Parts: sequence; C-alpha cells; structure tokens
Amino acid sequence: MPLRRIDPLVRLLLVAIVLASVLPVSERWRGVAQAVSNAAVFLLFLLNGLRLPRAEVIRGIGNVRFLLPLIAWCFGAMALAGWGLSLLVAPWLPPLVALGFLYLGTLPSTVQSATAYCSLAGGNVAHSVVAAALLNILGVVVTAPLFSLMAGSQAAAFDLGGLEKVALILLLPFLLGQAAQNRFGHLVREHRDLATWMDRGSIAIAVYVAFSGAVREGLWTLIGPGEWAVLIGAVLLFLAFAFSGAWLVGGLVRLERGDRIALLYSGAQKSIAMGAPLASVLFGPATAGLVLLPVLVYHLFQLVLSAPLATRLSRT
Repeated sequence: MPLRRIDPLVRLLLVAIVLASVLPVSERWRGVAQAVSNAAVFLLFLLNGLRLPRAEVIRGIGNVRFLLPLIAWCFGAMALAGWGLSLLVAPWLPPLVALGFLYLGTLPSTVQSATAYCSLAGGNVAHSVVAAALLNILGVVVTAPLFSLMAGSQAAAFDLGGLEKVALILLLPFLLGQAAQNRFGHLVREHRDLATWMDRGSIAIAVYVAFSGAVREGLWTLIGPGEWAVLIGAVLLFLAFAFSGAWLVGGLVRLERGDRIALLYSGAQKSIAMGAPLASVLFGPATAGLVLLPVLVYHLFQLVLSAPLATRLSRT
C-alpha cells in the first residue's frame, strides 16, 4: 500500500511509537512532557467544543430510537465484551495489556473516520456525526468510572482526584469551546486543515508520552512474538464481534438501512482520539502505554476493515 494512502493519523501514531521506542522521555523530563501532553489534550477538546454545532447535538438527542440502542451497545455490550476478553487473555499477556481490552471496550466511537466511512457506505451521515459526537461527550464522563468499576478498585482506582482531572482537562475545554462557538467557531471552520492537524498532533503527543513511559518500563521485552500473536488474535476477535454485533443490533431495532449503517460505524469503531488523551490523564506514565496497546492495534485494524466494508455496503 503506498504511504500516501495510509490514514495520516495512523502515520503520526507510528512515528510517535517509533520515536518513543528510540528516544523515550527521560525521567528528568517526565513531568514537563506530561504537562505538554495535558496542554495538548486541553487544546484537542477545546477545538472539539468549537467544532461541534450545538444545534446538531440538540437535534441528535431527540432521535431516541437510534441513540438508545447505540449507547447500550457501545457502553454496555462492548464494555462487557472487553471485560470478558481481558479475562480470557490474562494468562498469556502482561496484566496491564490484558486490562487494555477492558479499556478498549469502554471507549466511545471515533468521530471523523466513522462519519467518513458511513458516507462512503451510503449511510445517514447526519446521524453518524451527531451519534459519534454524543458518544464522545458521554465518554468524557462515562468511560473512566465505568472502566474503574468493571476493573475493580485495585486494578484501576478512580476517585475524586481522577474525576477532577477528567473535568479540568477534558470536560472544561469542551464546554468552553461550546460557549465560545458563536464568537470563535468560524475560525475552526475556516482553517479546517490546520485544526485537523492540531487534533492529530495532540493525539500523537499523548501517545508519545504514554509509550515513553511504557518503553522505560520494558514494553518491548514484556511483549514477545507469542504475546503479539495472542494480542492480535484477541483484537481480531473483538473486531469481528464489534462489527457483526453492531450490524445485528441495527436490524433488531428495525432501523432504516442508512441509519443501520450509521449505527454500524458509530457502534463498532473505537476512538484513539479519546483513548490516548484519557489514558494520559487517568494512568501514570509507566502504565498508560501498556493499557493503550490493544486500543492502538484495534484502531489500525478497524481502518483496514472499514474501507472495503463500506465499498461492499455501497454496492448492496
């Protein structure tokens, strides 16, 4: 596959992982790097708040028949599947990597690629945009406590301090962006390419800092060929469950074909744009990279699957 055909975010993530492997953040600069990562995450969610029209959010909330099954699938069935898979792979993977499957299951959908592939497949793009955006808004307040509850307090404690960090670094900038939308929202729309690259850069910084900590803790010695085989096999199993299950849910609630395609991509894809920043806020530098590993592999594979699937759906 020519390099230019690879998703730009995937390219940036690969660069971040390679850079973290070769030149990880030293112990001396870890605090500075984490502060830069937090600032980048703050900017990311501020831009999201400026970008997402409030009218679309309000209009989308009214589509209960579409949203309720989607929310139940994303934060219910997928979270339970991630929990079950984390237990299944626990004997063969390092504990934090196995826990990463539960973290993957509790994440919301990605916004940009879910919308793009929904459009390519002939789905309801408006519903896809609003649904993915609402899932990400919910993810800010749902993912962390849900993950902590299912993982157990010993594995992933989530207390008032964790809630404050999520509110200050993720929720506050989004609300500020929504409040300033009428005054500054046009800047994001007029400079869409720049805003998109700022988004991608923020995610890449969060991944770089997280993986630097994991590399310093011996990531590449913990994960050998056998562990990689188990990890990839488990991700493929989760991917099959996610896409087939989301499609079946859309059929069971008798959605029209366009809405069913929107539910498929909004329900089956998982957001590295939420996963990486949230991991950098919730976990320590040595922990975040290991927990993120299943999320990164899943993100790559979901893009590989989504394009041919969208082409097939558009022809049916």
